[in-house]
Amino acid sequence: MRYVEYRAPVFESTAIPTIVQLDASAPAALLTQTLPDARIIRFGEGEFLPPLTSISHLVVLGGESSAYDKALAPVAQLLTQAVDAGVPTLGICLGAQLLAVATGGAVEVDAPSGPENGIVEIRLRPDAAQDSVLGRVAERLGRDLPVVTMHADAITDLPPKATWLASSTQYPFQAFRIGSALGVQFHPEADAGTYAGWLERKTGADPSAARAEWAAHADSLTALLESLTAGLLATEPLHLAN
Repeated sequence: MRYVEYRAPVFESTAIPTIVQLDASAPAALLTQTLPDARIIRFGEGEFLPPLTSISHLVVLGGESSAYDKALAPVAQLLTQAVDAGVPTLGICLGAQLLAVATGGAVEVDAPSGPENGIVEIRLRPDAAQDSVLGRVAERLGRDLPVVTMHADAITDLPPKATWLASSTQYPFQAFRIGSALGVQFHPEADAGTYAGWLERKTGADPSAARAEWAAHADSLTALLESLTAGLLATEPLHLAN
């Protein structure tokens, strides 16, 4: 992917929730409803990343690139800084993979188990019940829940200090926590249109059928995102405490 230059913005003096969009094909979608006050930084279109002092809570979305793409090094650095500073953070799909690599884990490109595309069931591990964010999910939805997945690369080693929080039958590392950051391999932000577009492009699936599949799980998928973002926002930004 080619990342273009963009004029440097003037960032707000007050810290606000910030969503980093890595690729136009992986938009914020439903996050614009659950994080309506967040600004979106379109890094894939050349927009500059803000300093931590202007970020209260951080979300890094997915995309088509590899976690080892050098063009994404500034995002990986931001994630490392966020963990070190105690910024409440959510990494989604590629965002989770970047988080894993940046903090000492590993990702396999084109993992041998093959692409995981579609709505699949994941299981929350026992430690998820005590997690500040996934604990809300477990309380509301239980341990087994449907999620949107769309990836071929996979996390193969968690960071040394990470807590393993969820798995699927195809890929074990569906969620993990390291410090103030939660990484999820699945896509809680995807709405019906986004999901249908991805599935059609990746598998040739009928978009109408994909929309109907998403709609059949709409209550659980919506509750999942609501719980995730509520938990994220409820987490104190330690870097702003002083």
